Amino acid sequence: MQRAANTALHGCAQAGGPAVFSRCFICRVTVMTLRVGGGRSVTASPWQSSRAYGVIPPPRDPEEKEMLHRILRVDHAGEYGANRIYAGQMAVLGRTRTGPLIQEMWDQEKKHLEKFNEILAENRVRPTALLPLWNIAGFVLGASTAVLGKEGAMACTVAVEESISEHYNSQIRALMEKDPERYIELLNIIKEFRDDEMDHHDTGLEHDAETLPGYWLLKNAIQLGCKAAIYVSQRI
Repeated sequence: MQRAANTALHGCAQAGGPAVFSRCFICRVTVMTLRVGGGRSVTASPWQSSRAYGVIPPPRDPEEKEMLHRILRVDHAGEYGANRIYAGQMAVLGRTRTGPLIQEMWDQEKKHLEKFNEILAENRVRPTALLPLWNIAGFVLGASTAVLGKEGAMACTVAVEESISEHYNSQIRALMEKDPERYIELLNIIKEFRDDEMDHHDTGLEHDAETLPGYWLLKNAIQLGCKAAIYVSQRI
């Protein structure tokens, strides 16, 4: 009766040998079905209501801890900087026709930052000590390129989002090479955010970023700064 109820409600019990372990993706618990005499089965009470950890598994050694902390620290710094860049752009272009487009991309970045704030708190990871610098530098970069008009803001967006996407891709490759199953939730988050950044990159190109005089010079300069920011944010 209990197994039938579980099946009807969630479809989580499965037929099998003497002991069948199954996962209910609605309850998010693991259950065990035991085969007993007379063809009857009994579903045992769940012994674990949820995982013991969130997105990040407990580090197995100091080396893994350092790797994970570096990833989280730099990703948080990147999303923080991106938020400040969009804030600077909105300060200049918020009341223009480009304002809603910038706001839409900024709203996604706010969600990214909120998620990394949550993960850092859960895992007691120290953010980079350079956040005050990125606070000012990001806003100044966003505002100064927006002064050049819509094309300047979009050129900045293309340069920054391309740098962040490439960095996310390098993290994805590193985690896939180490243990993709162990880091599956972190990988899913990074992949989702990477896709959002690429959408922002493509939006910038679609809105005339490359028509800005000196586009390639500006793009290369911004990306050089992004690489330096990534390097130091991992370590400080």
